[in-house]
Amino acid sequence: MIWSKMKQQLESFLYPALVGRVEYISTSYRYTPEKAGQCYLTVDKKKVFNMKDATTRIRWFQSEQEIKGDPNLNLPVSQEDIEAVRKDMGGKVPEERLAVIARDRKLLVYAKEMIAAQTALSKADFNAVANTFLTQSIEDSLASKDILLNVLALVDRRVGKKRILDMDKKMKLKHPIVQYFYQLRRSAL
Repeated sequence: MIWSKMKQQLESFLYPALVGRVEYISTSYRYTPEKAGQCYLTVDKKKVFNMKDATTRIRWFQSEQEIKGDPNLNLPVSQEDIEAVRKDMGGKVPEERLAVIARDRKLLVYAKEMIAAQTALSKADFNAVANTFLTQSIEDSLASKDILLNVLALVDRRVGKKRILDMDKKMKLKHPIVQYFYQLRRSAL
């Protein structure tokens, strides 16, 4: 599908309060084959979603250690997580350490998922992901591990107010760019 048609379809699915605020931009270089072009999203005329651009306001992590050391990251640890650690350790760990170990385990899994998602995003072609979004259900896009599919679904008008409000806990485990678009959508409700 050509870009102008795809852009038109993507914009037709935008939540009404975000029309004009969120834009899909694609640049291409016709006469220079070594430059593939870029696709990115802007919010209020500012580039927000372009991984290769250092001026973006969203932090892109380079390693698992950066994610684990991020002081702004707050992962909730449930009683089930603590019980799993207690069971794995055979009761040999002091009670005050169980929550710390459970958080570290959860943080490691989160860091691995985050790096995998960013790597997949940097390799992905925006047009291919957008085409997938246009052909699959909104539920599949929301449940996907693909960052771009999550973002496109969050700004979609087919996702209602109740569903947005119910996603609060799930969004804490998503990439910062997905969290940004979630907050943008919540503010537009």
